Amino acid sequence: MSKITFSTKDINILQKNPNIQRVSERSITYTDDFKNRFIDEYQTGKFPRQIFEENGFNMEIIGIKRIEQSAYRWKKAYEKNGLIGLTDSRKIASGRPLKRELTPSEVIERQQARIELLEGQVELLKKLETTERRLLNISESLNPNLAYQLIQETIEQNSFKGMTKYFCDLLDVSRSGYYSYLKASSVREAREKLDLEAKEIILKAFNRRGYKKGSRSIKMILENEFDVNFSRKKIQRIMRKYGIVCPHRKPNPYKKIAKAMKEHQVVPNKLNREFKQGIPGKVLLTDITYLPYNGNSMAYLSTAKDASTNEILAYHVSDRITLDIATQTIHKLMNNKKVKLHEDAFIHSDQGSHYTSPRFQKLLKNHGLGQSMSRRGNCWDNAPQESFFGHLKDEVDDRSVKTLRELKSKINHYMVYYNNYRYQWGLKKMTPIQYRNHLLTI
Repeated sequence: MSKITFSTKDINILQKNPNIQRVSERSITYTDDFKNRFIDEYQTGKFPRQIFEENGFNMEIIGIKRIEQSAYRWKKAYEKNGLIGLTDSRKIASGRPLKRELTPSEVIERQQARIELLEGQVELLKKLETTERRLLNISESLNPNLAYQLIQETIEQNSFKGMTKYFCDLLDVSRSGYYSYLKASSVREAREKLDLEAKEIILKAFNRRGYKKGSRSIKMILENEFDVNFSRKKIQRIMRKYGIVCPHRKPNPYKKIAKAMKEHQVVPNKLNREFKQGIPGKVLLTDITYLPYNGNSMAYLSTAKDASTNEILAYHVSDRITLDIATQTIHKLMNNKKVKLHEDAFIHSDQGSHYTSPRFQKLLKNHGLGQSMSRRGNCWDNAPQESFFGHLKDEVDDRSVKTLRELKSKINHYMVYYNNYRYQWGLKKMTPIQYRNHLLTI
């Protein structure tokens, strides 16, 4: 135990940290969730002090000695009993130890109690793992009210009592909002009843005379034939809510292709393989690669790389290969305060649809970035970027990863390693960041 004692002010500050369960003048009890997260992040290569700071702990208050002691204790417990070893067992092991020898029946009773506890914890962890995956997968497209409904159903169906805060944090929603959602159940029931009544009326107009109709036609039929005045927004909301779909004409694929070819523009190759210009922040390479994981799952990685220093300036991992993966990379690049771009900076890429998109090109223009593209079908025009993806796939075992969150953690760890600790022969045996600082001092 650390010799540091906490003042009343320190205790009040520490109690506001959600990772602390209890705190007194001489001791801190951390939550099981924080200890599990600490082990996960520690195994990716982060230092204990870094993990504590990222989770809102003030180093001046708790002291580095306490952090080192906690880290040592948790690592030993994890090595011995896995996640179970990190669970706070004082709830069941309270009281002073007996000085007399236990009788055989007492030994058997205690061993049975321990076995039941461990089995219960293992089953809980298995159920939580499945539940977490389900919650995260479903919540990606949910608004807060639907997320609250999902949490309520999960807690009721699986009897996860006392885990409301955990699930709210998992889905990134407000715990107070969840409790407000529970209190408003009667209001929702009344609203649901009104919506069902509106649905029946709308369905009559939808199927009127044997032809399915859209919201405009439904509104006119309701007013003219049923003497009902619903706003078009209400009709559209009810149709979306209950899956009432109006048939649409399929677009002409040839017109669609022609339009895309007209809107998407290829720009000239102004780089011409002059990658090493010795100017940090001027030539920025970008591309997207595939990252298979968990058998048949697929993720995608988009990066922005400084051609002069080989430093990865920004990156984005997603399970979808939509245009957002490219635009998010540019947003992260421009929001990175550690990156100083040259006044003539430009992005070089292949001729993929992400980079010929008007939206992507407009984003570059808004940020004052130029654009260059490789020749069609010529991977050598963006060779350093392709080389980086090759090294990453050689050094990161992405196929053994089970979840997208775990994959992102591995990529984050590798990017820190690549920029700060991976020495490269072509950079005068320096790391990318060392070489960038070297160029800036010349």
